[in-house]
Amino acid sequence: MSFTKTTEQSSKYESLEKMPVSELLVNINNEDKTVPLAVEKALPQIEKLVTEIVARMKSGGRLFYIGAGTSGRLGVVDASECPPTFGVPFDLVNGIIAGGDKAIRSAVENAEDNDTQAWIDLSECNINEKDSVIGIAASGTTPYVIGGLEKCNENNILTGCITCNESSPLALKAQFPVVVVVGPEFVTGSSRMKAGTAQKLVLNMISTATMIQLGKVKGNKMVDMQLSNKKLVDRGIKMIMGDIPVSYKTASELLKTYGSVRNAVDNYKN
Repeated sequence: MSFTKTTEQSSKYESLEKMPVSELLVNINNEDKTVPLAVEKALPQIEKLVTEIVARMKSGGRLFYIGAGTSGRLGVVDASECPPTFGVPFDLVNGIIAGGDKAIRSAVENAEDNDTQAWIDLSECNINEKDSVIGIAASGTTPYVIGGLEKCNENNILTGCITCNESSPLALKAQFPVVVVVGPEFVTGSSRMKAGTAQKLVLNMISTATMIQLGKVKGNKMVDMQLSNKKLVDRGIKMIMGDIPVSYKTASELLKTYGSVRNAVDNYKN
């Protein structure tokens, strides 16, 4: 099957260094506008992947993201936001980046080229058949990610991917691929731009839809969120007041007593 790496094709814009700032921003924005439409075309793929992940997580499974560079960082960000947003254990959704935590801030030479390290990294987390692994790579050719999914497939672990090139090696390796074709970047090959935005949008969908399906949202509220600062405590108090007929002071006391919006509302006795 033919494979064209559209994320690496030449930008349709020329002489970027001669453009005034206003023109640069307008053109970047025009390109960015195309990303949600590309994601929309992938919604059926995303639905299949989320449905499979939810089924496994309801049986005690976990979710892992693996990636390198920008893709790896995006996975780490999405995973790290699940505990404070949804009140889940820190190891329920995991982001693993090629090169380890050092690579979050600075590039680790040749880390993405190691096609055996991802499985080593996953094994350190005691990966098992209940778990799900999503490989993230805009190009769809990153050895670290492809090698990780190959080993997962061999060990009967659910595999998905988020990539931006059709028929890429990664898309062909994943059991449930999500392919968002965003085309050439504004700056040729800079896949942190449209491709990165597409990956972030898909990650938002996967983690949010999964947590909702797992019962971590009530109505439209983050009733299990961690109360880690004054802003979130205030938000929690007001959420309680929206659900039960109590004053700000009483809601504050309930929140302090029960530790979460959900518990405060569930334990309130009129």
